Amino acid sequence: MSLNNRNISITGTTEFSELKVTEPSNYAAGIKAVKVALDHAFKEMGVAKSFKGLAKMNQKEGFDCPGCAWPDPEKPSKVAEYCENGAKALAEEATNEKVDRHFFAKYSIEEISQWTDYKIGKSGRVTEPMILRPGKIHYEPIEWNAAYLEIAKYLKNLDDPDQAIFYTSGRSSNEAAFLYGLFIRAFGTHNMPDCSNMCHESSGVALGETLGIGKGSVKLEDFDKAEVVLVMGQNPGTNHPRMLSALQKCKENGGKVISVNPLEEAGLIRFKNPQEVKGVLQGGEAIADIHLQVKINQDVAVIKYILKRLAALDKLTGDVFDHNFIERYTDGYASFLTQLEQFEEEALVAQSGVEVSKLNQVVDLLAKKDKIIICWAMGLTQHKNGVENIKECINLLLLKGSLGKEGAGTCPVRGHSNVQGDRTVGIVHHASPAFNEALKQEFGFEAPIKNGYDVVDGIQAMHKGKAKVFMALGGNFVSAASDTAYTAEALQKCDLTVSVSTKLNRNHTVAGKTSIILPTLGRSEFDEKEGKQRFFTVENSMGIVHRSKGLLKPASEHLKSEPEIIGGIADAYFEGNHPVDWKTYGENYEMIRASLENVLTEFKGIEEKSKGSGFYLENNVRNLDFSMLPNGKAQFSNNGLPEHDLAEDEFMLMTMRSHDQFNTTIYGMNDRYRGIYNERRIIFINQKDIEKFGFKSFEVVDLVSNYDGIERKAENFKLIPYNIPQGDLGAYFPETNILVPINHFADKSQTPISKSVVVKIVKK
Repeated sequence: MSLNNRNISITGTTEFSELKVTEPSNYAAGIKAVKVALDHAFKEMGVAKSFKGLAKMNQKEGFDCPGCAWPDPEKPSKVAEYCENGAKALAEEATNEKVDRHFFAKYSIEEISQWTDYKIGKSGRVTEPMILRPGKIHYEPIEWNAAYLEIAKYLKNLDDPDQAIFYTSGRSSNEAAFLYGLFIRAFGTHNMPDCSNMCHESSGVALGETLGIGKGSVKLEDFDKAEVVLVMGQNPGTNHPRMLSALQKCKENGGKVISVNPLEEAGLIRFKNPQEVKGVLQGGEAIADIHLQVKINQDVAVIKYILKRLAALDKLTGDVFDHNFIERYTDGYASFLTQLEQFEEEALVAQSGVEVSKLNQVVDLLAKKDKIIICWAMGLTQHKNGVENIKECINLLLLKGSLGKEGAGTCPVRGHSNVQGDRTVGIVHHASPAFNEALKQEFGFEAPIKNGYDVVDGIQAMHKGKAKVFMALGGNFVSAASDTAYTAEALQKCDLTVSVSTKLNRNHTVAGKTSIILPTLGRSEFDEKEGKQRFFTVENSMGIVHRSKGLLKPASEHLKSEPEIIGGIADAYFEGNHPVDWKTYGENYEMIRASLENVLTEFKGIEEKSKGSGFYLENNVRNLDFSMLPNGKAQFSNNGLPEHDLAEDEFMLMTMRSHDQFNTTIYGMNDRYRGIYNERRIIFINQKDIEKFGFKSFEVVDLVSNYDGIERKAENFKLIPYNIPQGDLGAYFPETNILVPINHFADKSQTPISKSVVVKIVKK
């Protein structure tokens, strides 16, 4: 791609490594996971630094894992309260590799862009502020104050505040996110797209409309008491490995686990807990009692069949549904039953792709239980009907009265470790009159009342030239977003792109006319001001706010914290002509928290309450308070089935992570649990489809999607026969994000359809 006089690759090399394929694993974790984690840590950080960091990760008064948002136990943490991929996340952040002025003098962004995402990430930590000037292909060093002034200059030259877009990743602390949102509103826009738009936005919309809060309702200890846990569209063995301990507890206490997913993942087959004798010397714990191998995006068909059978049983006995709960707390039950009658059981079974005998096993189990937890992740949210997928799950919980009691409730399993906290403290593109008024009372300025851009709208605005400045607080935007080529063009059309980053990533090569990298402290690094250690707070996926304090030596003396960077930019922009003392706020986290608890009353006492295990934020579902909803009740919803009209030679593709990956960060080239080694450019395909279409195993092919007459191509992938439903394909992102159309997304949430992309396989 040639823009701004730069010849940039948006995907890197498509050459192959030495692919090795073995049988998929039938268990997760175990001694092998411990060895892999330590090997990775030692290689990146060295032995002493590894043990020092790992000993304090996820510990009280230590630092929060820079990986996923799974909560820590409220009881004292174990010595090693982390998983294999948590150790990898720490190693990536605290790596000894450095990216400095000498690195950028040696390598142009044109050359770096030819590398794989794996090689780019392994380059290391950015150690000083860098600038890429118009027409140049090498970054050069720039002083901090000069960088702030440069950014302020571009912001001041805009004709309208809405010409700037401010993105947030889930890594940021509550303090950084609150200050960032404060500056953006003071600047005059709500253009605050964040990573939730690309993953759990469908969850937030569905939960908000039906239950009144865009968060889950369960606590970690609810898994100990649950009778049934449904794990839908989620691979905890790779993406949230510490969740396996919670599922193990459920099983040990007599609970049952049901897996609903197109792939049977190792972590839901068996878990070998490396902290227990039976996990080290014996066979570990079998996890999923029933696996429903659903076809891609046919989860509503599965749930509707189950609900129809339960409704039929309830009609006979009157005790399958919790009628007292339904009458007292819900609205829309009669309409829901009427709509449910319209669906034929045989058609639902056929559409789901699941054996009817297995579906009936689930029906028999759920008919007798009411302590039910439903967990889900991207497998439900990243579809055109993503919101309805979640709403159908909520219908099941409402019918069974499985809310507001121990061992029951909703559990959207979030990705990045403070993505939920970012939203809580104000990173949202929708204007809120109540929040605006609270800011006015605390800070004395009027926030804008106009809604801003989410991720999809923001990319389209940049592509059309309606937005000219893009700033990212963390993340690897171009690799994370859909429609890679379109997104890359959008970013490169900007006058200025700014990245607040710990490590080098592809977003730094796909740059605006001017590009600035501002290097920041990592979660694990010691943060002090005037000899006093500072701490952040974060919110986990179950609504607990707690402290995070790093202890490792920073990668460079030139690094600044995210609040300091935000304060510096705001101070340069306003030049003292604003009610907020931005520089002081950026340096004093206690002042930020004091304002945070004035603006959001549920944060009252955060300075003290965040110690130790932290404190739970308010959650109306736990109290069965639905007063904010129509008629003051939780809402049943009438949802249709997904519509996919595939031609004979078309497949349904889901993009997914490998085991050596967290979001767009590639830890290594292996997907150990699925038996894939040394390669990422692969496609999982059913053996019968290989034979049906005359392909060969390991044949090199291209993938092509065609939406609205626009052809998108992902080149050079090897076909791997795998246990996946016929007609379905699986492949890794970000390599296949190029196939996801920018203008096809979930209704209401605008989450890209990354888990249900219609494609063709084209022979080379």
